Amino acid sequence: MRRIVLGLVGAVALLAQSPAMAQPAPEGASGWRDRKPVVARQFMIAAANPLAVGAGHAMLARGGSAVDAAIAAQLVLGLVEPQSSGIGGGGFMLVHDAASRKLVAYDGRETAPAAAKPDRFLDHDGKPLRFIDAVVGGRSVGVPGTMALLAAAHRSHGRLRWADLFAPAIALAEQGFPVSPRLASAIAGIEGPVGNDRARQYFSRAGGGPLQAGDTLRNPGYARTLRTLATQGAESFYRGDIALDVVSTANANAGDLTLDDLAGYRVKTRTPVCGPYRGYRVCGMPLPSSGGPTVLQMLAMLEPYNLESMGPASFWSTHFIAEAGRLAYADRGAYMADPDFVAAPGGLLDPDYLRQRGAQIRTTASLGRATAGTPPEKAKAPMRAHGLHEGIELPATSHLSIVDGKGNAVAFTTTIENAFGSRLMTEGGFLLNNELTDFSFRATEDGKPVANRVEAGKRPRSSMAPTIVYDANGRVYLITGSPGGSSIINYVVKTIVGVIDWKLDPQAAVALPNFGSRNGPTELERGTSIVALQDKLVALGHQVGVIELTSGAQAIVRTRNGWIAGADPRREGTARGN
Repeated sequence: MRRIVLGLVGAVALLAQSPAMAQPAPEGASGWRDRKPVVARQFMIAAANPLAVGAGHAMLARGGSAVDAAIAAQLVLGLVEPQSSGIGGGGFMLVHDAASRKLVAYDGRETAPAAAKPDRFLDHDGKPLRFIDAVVGGRSVGVPGTMALLAAAHRSHGRLRWADLFAPAIALAEQGFPVSPRLASAIAGIEGPVGNDRARQYFSRAGGGPLQAGDTLRNPGYARTLRTLATQGAESFYRGDIALDVVSTANANAGDLTLDDLAGYRVKTRTPVCGPYRGYRVCGMPLPSSGGPTVLQMLAMLEPYNLESMGPASFWSTHFIAEAGRLAYADRGAYMADPDFVAAPGGLLDPDYLRQRGAQIRTTASLGRATAGTPPEKAKAPMRAHGLHEGIELPATSHLSIVDGKGNAVAFTTTIENAFGSRLMTEGGFLLNNELTDFSFRATEDGKPVANRVEAGKRPRSSMAPTIVYDANGRVYLITGSPGGSSIINYVVKTIVGVIDWKLDPQAAVALPNFGSRNGPTELERGTSIVALQDKLVALGHQVGVIELTSGAQAIVRTRNGWIAGADPRREGTARGN
């Protein structure tokens, strides 16, 4: 299967061709690896790298909880897949507690520093900065939330000792690990400046040139950081030497973080958003992640239509899912942001409203570019109008799906935003995020404030969509999520529809060709069979883009005898269970 890496500069150029052109994939493809579904009776983990899967599996085998496994796996991911996530970033985690049968949503999203203002990413003439100029350096760095998230989840759901969860990552950092083909490809594909000398040296061979697949990479700084966090707790990330390291690294490169910004960070426990779909209950992250609400909107619009009879990734299923995406992404662009700063109109998930929205899908023509709807609350009482946000969202992200031996489940999507984040490496051996570029670069649009504009203390809108689906008996049925920027929503919808409507096992569902619309063109995954639909879709009025759509979905499904899992063949992920 032919795959072409689309670099950052090329991606941004493609975006600039048209205001309706949605963002391409955030990371270039690094090969296709055929996978078989993995079956287990007791517990299961699926994650983006075999070493991380091994760390999580070891915790599950010791009787650890799904949260314990997620922590151990995340700490390894930050080492072996630093382009995608790490303790210098943030994330969203759903935790199903089997004993209480409750679902909790942990918001570990990064926050803007107190010095942040709406014009943060404008030049002296009031025009948006080039994306690469905004990303590289300290101005894009938000206060990291990952460690606070992991600690909060462990306090409520952990079974093993906190310090024990650090052992696999510390050992790998000290002894070294082989650079994977995907990491080597990401290093070779870096375009534009590298943020600081530490990052440049770390990702280079001793004799010069970028690291190659198979090279042994050690990170003693990261090992020291993890030892401190293991013995002193997550609080040591936000106060003391680690916090000073974060602040000084960002501020030596045009940042404006303060120690007070870090000390004031708090993970937030939120109420998940849930909705019905064909007898199942689908639950996801609430705002500031647009992932959960937008996934639920799309599913609700699609439910009246017989996707099962249309078949997997067929002409008609592609058309209907793309049209639902147009409608849902239109609402997302107009209304969704950090709820502590912007109140989304009530009724975005109202069944009657979504039924009316879905009724706009026609079999005779594409909608083209959809406009935002008028949810019930907005219809009853006019609200403050907001400008549309069409900012670039090119995150490097990772996803973990886990279920433990007691039936506790975790869906965890974790990120540092762009590949290698801000490209700034701390003395402590980890990269800092560039999460603030998920805000709109423009504070206003057509004279109206953009909901997702930069503001001090605010959390940028995300598309991450960790999802847990329950069956009619209230049991965990499906645990899924994916990296992929604003395409995450379409990847998760595809996986849910694949499992529920098309009765596919999770491996087959995540391996389906990627497709959909983000209220721009209908996007078809380059190098897959779905590209054959291009002419028919164009004839129906679709503007079509054939691009890389490099998902990294992980999915676990309940069976009569236990669990079955699938890992996205587009990346290096694996699944393992007992």
